[in-house]
Order: sequence, then C-alpha cells, then structure tokens
Amino acid sequence: MKISYNWLKQFIKLDWDAEKTGELLTDLGLEVEGITPYQSVKGGLEGIVIGHVLTCEQHSNADKLKVTTVDIGGDAPVQIVCGAPNVAAGQKVPVATIGSTLYTAEGEAWKIKKGKIRGEESHGMICAEDELGLGSSHDGIMILDDALVPGTPASEVFDIENDVVFEIGLTPNRADAMSHLGTARDLKAGLQQQEISSELITPSTSNFHIENRLHKVDVAVLDPEKAPRYAGVTINGVKVGESPSWLRHRLKAIGLSPINNIVDVTNYVLHELGQPLHAFDLSKISGNKIEVKTVPSGTKFVTLDGVERELHEDDLMICDGEKPMCIAGVFGGQHSGVSEGTTAIFLESAYFEPVTIRKTAKRHGLNTDASFRFERGIDPNITEYALMRAAVLIQEVAGGEITSEIVDLYPKKIEDSQVFLNFENATKLIGQEIPKETIKAILTSLDIKINNVTESGIGMTIPAYRNDVTREADVIEEILRVYGYNNISFGNKLNATVSNVSKFEDHKIQDVVGNQLVSQGFYEILSNSLTSPTYTDLSGSLQTDHHVEMLNPLGKELSVLRQSLLFSGLEAIAFNQNRRRTDVKLFEFGKTYHNYTSGRQEDKHLSLLVAGNRFRESWKTDQNSNATDFFYLKGIVATVLEKLGITNSRTAGTKNDVFAEAVVLQIGKLDLVTYGIVKKRILKAFDIDQTVYYADFNWDNILEVSKRNKIKFTAIPKYPAVRRDFALLVDKNTAFGDLHKLAKQTEKQLLKDVSLFDVYEGNNLPEGKKSYAVSFTLQDEHKTLTDKQVDKVMAKLQQRFEKELGASLR
Repeated sequence: MKISYNWLKQFIKLDWDAEKTGELLTDLGLEVEGITPYQSVKGGLEGIVIGHVLTCEQHSNADKLKVTTVDIGGDAPVQIVCGAPNVAAGQKVPVATIGSTLYTAEGEAWKIKKGKIRGEESHGMICAEDELGLGSSHDGIMILDDALVPGTPASEVFDIENDVVFEIGLTPNRADAMSHLGTARDLKAGLQQQEISSELITPSTSNFHIENRLHKVDVAVLDPEKAPRYAGVTINGVKVGESPSWLRHRLKAIGLSPINNIVDVTNYVLHELGQPLHAFDLSKISGNKIEVKTVPSGTKFVTLDGVERELHEDDLMICDGEKPMCIAGVFGGQHSGVSEGTTAIFLESAYFEPVTIRKTAKRHGLNTDASFRFERGIDPNITEYALMRAAVLIQEVAGGEITSEIVDLYPKKIEDSQVFLNFENATKLIGQEIPKETIKAILTSLDIKINNVTESGIGMTIPAYRNDVTREADVIEEILRVYGYNNISFGNKLNATVSNVSKFEDHKIQDVVGNQLVSQGFYEILSNSLTSPTYTDLSGSLQTDHHVEMLNPLGKELSVLRQSLLFSGLEAIAFNQNRRRTDVKLFEFGKTYHNYTSGRQEDKHLSLLVAGNRFRESWKTDQNSNATDFFYLKGIVATVLEKLGITNSRTAGTKNDVFAEAVVLQIGKLDLVTYGIVKKRILKAFDIDQTVYYADFNWDNILEVSKRNKIKFTAIPKYPAVRRDFALLVDKNTAFGDLHKLAKQTEKQLLKDVSLFDVYEGNNLPEGKKSYAVSFTLQDEHKTLTDKQVDKVMAKLQQRFEKELGASLR
C-alpha cells in the first residue's frame, strides 16, 4: 500500500522528516518497506530557468535552425541554437542550462552539454513542454508570461509537486489502515503516546447541498445479507474532462493513472477514506431503477476491460431495470460507466459482505483496489460520509448539482463489539505492567470508547471498522503496539519448562529416517498437496468420487487434493530429467486426502523414488552394475525398517495397478510398505524415458508398529560365531523367504542369521529346479559351539527343508 506524505499531512499536522515518521509507522505495526521521493515532473525542473530571447537570426548553414541570444539572468547573455519554428526575439522561454538533466517520455535521462550545431556554438536549450515533462506537445517551444524575470528557476513558476511516498507492507487484518485516514489515525495514537499533541483533521462535507429532487433513482437491495448497506445519490450537469493538477498529483504519487475528473474523484476518496465508490452514467440506467441482486448462473457480462465473463449464481450484481451493470465491489461494466459524453451520474457507496466479494473476485481472477478493501472489511459507518465527500469533490472539479436525496438502505445496523479487558491478563501477556492511565489513554487515542473502569479491568466498545479487534487478546495487542514493543524491558532470568515428549513423536521419527536417507544419497522434496484430477485416470485404484475438491481452485491442474504421492514425485523426476539430471533419489513425507462415503480421511505417507544410476560415473565404478534396480530399492526399504527396529515383517505379493512388479511388507494385517517398478504406461504420461522404482510407506502404520518395539542393548558376545553353507536344489517356485522362515522356526536359539549369497538357474539342473547357495550363522552367547552341536543343527535344518520344501543338497 502506498501512502503520500503530503496527503497524510492533510489529516495530521506534522513537521517530521519522512524517515522519522516511517520509523513510528513501523513501530505501530504499519511496516514501512520503502520510502521513495515523488516529483510530478521528473527531475523537478532543476537547472531550468526563465530566459529572455534578445535576438533571433537565421542560421547561416541550416534553413530550419535559428541562432538566438538569451538572457538567463547571468552576467552575459548566452548563445543558443534552436530549431523551433515559433522562436522569436522578445519572448520569455524556459531554458535548460549547461549541466541540467532532461528526461524522455520513457524516463531516460540526458544531460545538456555545450556543443556546436552546424558550426555555431550552443550553450543550452530552449524547451518545448514535452521536453520538460509539462505536457505532450512538441509543436514548438513554450512561450511564457512576459512579466517573468530572466533567471527565475522554472520550479518556482510551474506547479511542481514534491512528495515522499511510504510503501507499507500492510497485514491482512488491518483493513482499517487501508487509507490515508486510517494511517493518520494510527499516527495520531503514536504521537500522543510520545506526548505530542495532535488532532485528526477530517475532510468537511458542509458544502453538500441538494439543489433539487428531480432525478431520484429507485433502489432495491434484494439480497441484504450480501449487501448490508447501499447508498447513492444523483448529480446532474457534470462536465467530464481532465482533473485539476492537485488531484492528478495525488493519484500519480501513489501509482495511479488519472482517467477523468469523475473517476479520479472516486479513486481519490477510496485512497483517502478507504471507501470504494462507483459512478454510473445516469442515462444508461434503464428504468431509472437500481437493483442489488444475484443473477442466474451462466449470465454473460462484459467488464470494463472488455472481457466477457460468465457469472456465477452467487456473484452479487448491481443491475438496472433490464441488465447487470457492475460486479458489486469488484469491477464495473463496459456499458454503464462514465464516458466523455456523460452529463449526469448516479454515485454509489456501499458496504458489501467480505466473503461474497472475496469469492467473486477469486472466481473471476480479478484483484482491484475496491475488491482488496471490500473482501477485508471496510468501515460500514463511513458509507454516507464518503458519498457526500465524493459528491462535493465532483461538484468542485466537474461542476453539476445534486439532484436527489441520498438513498441509504441500511436495514440491519452492524453493531460495535463489546470487550472487557482484565488488567492482570494484560500484564501476563505483555510481560510487564503498564500503568492503567496509560492503557486508558492508548485506548482513547484509538477511538475505542471506554464504558466503565473497575479495579480488575476496563469495559469498552470497539468501533465497527476495527473488525480485527473482537477479543481481549486483540485489545492487548493494540495497547502493546501503540505503547511500543521497544519499551518492553527484558529480564535477566530465563524460565523454561522441560516437557516430557515421547521418543516416538512423529517429527522425531521423521528426522531419524530423513537423516538416514540423506546419508544414503537421497534428497528430500516437498511438493504441492494440490494436484490435477486427471491423474486418477492413470490408476484404477484411485477414484474420481474420492477427490477432495477445491471450491476456488487457481486452475484445473491444482483443483483437487492428491490421493497419492506418486504423481507429484514423478513430476519432480520429469523436471530433473528435462534438465539432464537422470540419476535421482528422492523422498517425501506427506499426506494423501480421500473423500469416502464415510467421511473425509487424511493418511500420512513416506514415498521413495529412485531412477538412473546408484553412484556418479567414476573410473572406480563398474558401470555394468551401477544402475539402480529392484533389489537396490529393497535394500533401502530394509534399512529404513531396521533403523526403526522393525525386523519381523513378512513379504507378500501384491497386485497394484501403478506397479509392473511389486511386493508388500506386512506385520499382521498392517501393510507397512509397498514397493516395486512403476508401470511404463504411467511414466509415459510424464514423458519419463527411464525406469523408476517407487516405495510407498504407510506412515501411520509405521508409527504404530515402531511404538511396539522395545529396543534392547546387549553386549557383543565373547564367543565366536560359526558359519555353515548349503547348496540346495529347490523347486523354481520356492522363494528364499520360505527357506528363511522355515530355518528360523527350526532353530530359534542358536541360529542368528540366514543369508542367500547365490542363485543358479541353468544347465546341469533338473527341469523345474534352481539352486540356492545359503549361509547359516550359528552362535551361543554363553559358550563356544562344538562341531557336534553345529552338525546337529545343520542336520535338523536339512531334514526340515527336505520334508517341507522338497529340497535336496547338491
């Protein structure tokens, strides 16, 4: 938000420099992000003086040039070569002296230097109005009043506005400060806290007079919930034209382009008082009637920018007897606004319900000065005052007379809020006791009415324009920002409470797993929970009916909450692949969202995605075995589970339509993680041309299982372990998991580890058979194992394998 310092001084008399005022505004919570000078004419006409043309003769070497001598108030006249057709002796003209800087229409600077033009010296430049930034004409030089004295600075002759503009980073809750009046109110409170007496000067409307009542417009508000207050008045006999310089300067200083005197006044009052206004051409209001209502969904409407928009059934519209004329509080219509031929207007001032305006603005992708204020909540009690202020200004700059009573429909007044402040609570929250009299003075300076004061606290009435102050805590915040955060002292003692937090807290386990994955070369990603609804077409297990849809999406591609982390992960892989980063290891902690018939549900997940090579290309790296594969991802999954103490999961096959091949690890009926190879059909949808391996951890189940595990620490055994190997001939459909499980069941005490170190399927084996090379590690923690004990265990394992799996030793 931009605030003009000159404009601000119309509300509050202040002789501080801009830096000091900016510091106070920041202390008050209106953070000044920048202070920039403003000049209505760039450069401020510095170095431009009034000159008197003494002589003017034809240039000897150029038909279109004249050689002049000009008195610029110095010791002697200067010679200037001029190409203007209207230059003549005896004229008073603006002269850019040597060393002065002029600016092009695009803002580029160029310096006046001494030079020679066709052999004649030139010591300056006689200027046209466009060269000085005073107009657009370049037909000839400016000819000034004969009474002007040569050498007079041009900045003293022309109306040059020098101003300073504050760029304020306004927080969304401070709707009351979205104007020069609102900023001045805060500034007044801050000055009073510093014991500087100041008075808030508000614009007078005493010149508002109704000349006649010949042009009344009938107004009906058909949806008072969306338009709690609506006011208007007619003004006839206006003349649309350029605004006076003071009005143009005010608007230009805050970055607005003047349009015409009527529209400029509505913009001026908006930034002056914070009340948006709209002017309709009275001759374009059919039936001499205004209706504030909604229209059927699908109605076409052309806005001021020439865009045809399709209206929603909840969009509040300002209509005449036949058609919509304006999207209430957001944007005007192309065919009802003020034009050069307008001679009579209906001036509107209203308070619209903030949520309605916000939804409409978002639906149509519009963000105007009016909607910015309406959707945050303006002062409902300034509606009529702002209307009168604008009407007086319009009469001042465009003429005309007020030809109707003010129509002000306000059936249900928006009441001020009542709050009680407990002194003890204020001290606790602030951390320091503020004198009661100081608190009362601060509240009064903020236009908060004190109803009663007791030993325990203050009862007060908060004005309706402070819609962000509704609780005791809000009042304390108001007191604190005016009192000054810098005035709160800090003690030397620091108190802290050590909380008893479980080591199985979600964020702690995430940190443990995240650190491990990073140490294994993974990068963490954080993707948008909003995604495209078309991704469900890539997976039969995801259903469109289960989408959680956004009411006001930014676009179709971000219109639903995701049901899977896979697709956002594939977007990241595609992004990297397109930038020639094909070796990718990513992980993400996130949620999925589902809209089931039983209700909405959020599930936590950890996803892993791997593609490309395991390691960077190197002279030490065997490129034939460097590519990531299913077993690499399996190892990563295993290390994650082992880190959490989950070692007793079982492997099961699974059918999942996003995987070409996949398995699931389970404990009981809980699925812990599903991992495998992503189908090429899905990868093709993202233009990914390499194999992608994906693991999806059900994080809620992981947390549940990890809490059950009791981690025990034991000393390293003193006695040695013994390893024995079997070369087993088994059926092709026998999985190593079956062997592992059977071995653990057979010997629970001494068998510490079972490992598969080779698989052979080829020549010299019976049909339908394969060979497993399996190692068994045996250990007794209390004594050294004998060969007899080891042989006994191995014989028992062999018998069990032969009997239940049909295995035999090779």
